[in-house]
Amino acid sequence: MTKRRKADGMRRREFLAQAAGAAAAVAAPLVVPASALGAGRGGKPAPSERITIGMIGMGRQATYANIPFFLNNPQTQVLAVNDVDRWRLDNAVKQVDSHYAKSGGSGKSCAGLGDYRELLARGDIDAVMISTPDHWHVVQALDAVRAGKDVCCEKPLTLSIAEGRLLADTVKQQGRVFRTDSEFRSQWYFHRACELVRNGRIGKLVRIRTGVPRGDIGCQPQPIMPVPEELNYDLWLGPAPVAPYTLNRVHPRHGYGRPGWMRVRDYCDGMICNWGTHLNDIAQWGHGTDRTGPVEVEGTGQWPTEGGLWNVLIGFDVRYRFADGVEMEYSISHPHVRFEGTEGFIQADYGKGLADAHPRSLLKETIGSHELHLPLMPEKTDFVQAIQTRGQTLADAEIGHRTNSLCHLGHIAILTGRKLRWDPQAERFANDDEANRMLTRPLRSPWRF
Repeated sequence: MTKRRKADGMRRREFLAQAAGAAAAVAAPLVVPASALGAGRGGKPAPSERITIGMIGMGRQATYANIPFFLNNPQTQVLAVNDVDRWRLDNAVKQVDSHYAKSGGSGKSCAGLGDYRELLARGDIDAVMISTPDHWHVVQALDAVRAGKDVCCEKPLTLSIAEGRLLADTVKQQGRVFRTDSEFRSQWYFHRACELVRNGRIGKLVRIRTGVPRGDIGCQPQPIMPVPEELNYDLWLGPAPVAPYTLNRVHPRHGYGRPGWMRVRDYCDGMICNWGTHLNDIAQWGHGTDRTGPVEVEGTGQWPTEGGLWNVLIGFDVRYRFADGVEMEYSISHPHVRFEGTEGFIQADYGKGLADAHPRSLLKETIGSHELHLPLMPEKTDFVQAIQTRGQTLADAEIGHRTNSLCHLGHIAILTGRKLRWDPQAERFANDDEANRMLTRPLRSPWRF
């Protein structure tokens, strides 16, 4: 038996022991994928040398964005997919098998698994892409890193600040590669704006303004419906509270439209964290504070009519202050980041580019060879390269946690209705027990399977 097989077998045994209720998972051995060790003829890795990928969650984001990258990247091979909806699972298997059949693959069928724990127990998988509803992210990511897998996980990473700290610490302890899957650092105009700010082109940074689109609305109380035969609803709920099935709580049947769970706080915090983790990540990057946070926060918000199924914020205005005096304003408007300094400003709008700047000459500025150059690459390319080098990604678990925390802090300030003082090192509010209790939301109920 090769050393690789022995290591994989140990990872599998450790995970199965944990899943069976072992007291604690031990650190998995550091296994460098074969793809990092060599390549096949013509520079293209042979199938046995590629990074092997397992896909968890086969909704619209996975189908349209995440699976295609890993299928088309010559450094990776998708071996298994998982979903609790059999219709989506079958479609994903067909998508993977069809791609490899057309590209002259090995002919080996992709495994379609209804329980993500079966996928993590496989010793032949190096890394996973998590594209499930938000309430599953931290549970599955923790299970994955403890099973010895590298992880790329959709944002927002968690539903609470305490969960984010646990995730970031566990990833570090286990020595795994982790990528928070937001593509905004890969957009040239956000990258450009941050480089200009970090190199002092607008003088001393004074204020940041971020905005997200208005996408969440109310929904009247819904009737209880029979669970579709293709859906394992207990496993879909997982760590969330028990709740009766209704279509607008979960996702469309036999389709990939915008799902209802994105508007229900048991599974998602709505736009304040959903799109907020995109735009506020750019704010933190441009400010150079993506491994820390603000010292003060206050905000107001609007909720849908009480009693409806959808109960996330439909409007908000949040204000932050950082230790260096920089202020930040965050609200529902349109997706953008605007940096204002003592000598000018620059604004980047999602999908439109650099929308405005003063002076206008900023738009043609050149960053010199001696100045700070921020890395620029597609987010999943960053993930794959970090697996190969065992290096750090551009948005690791700590950065993802801190960006998510910025959104959660605004949410908590709105819920308490008062200005809060925050210690970004201790990750606690000063003299506010009520606010500190909100650092860990009581969402996690015992699993029912």
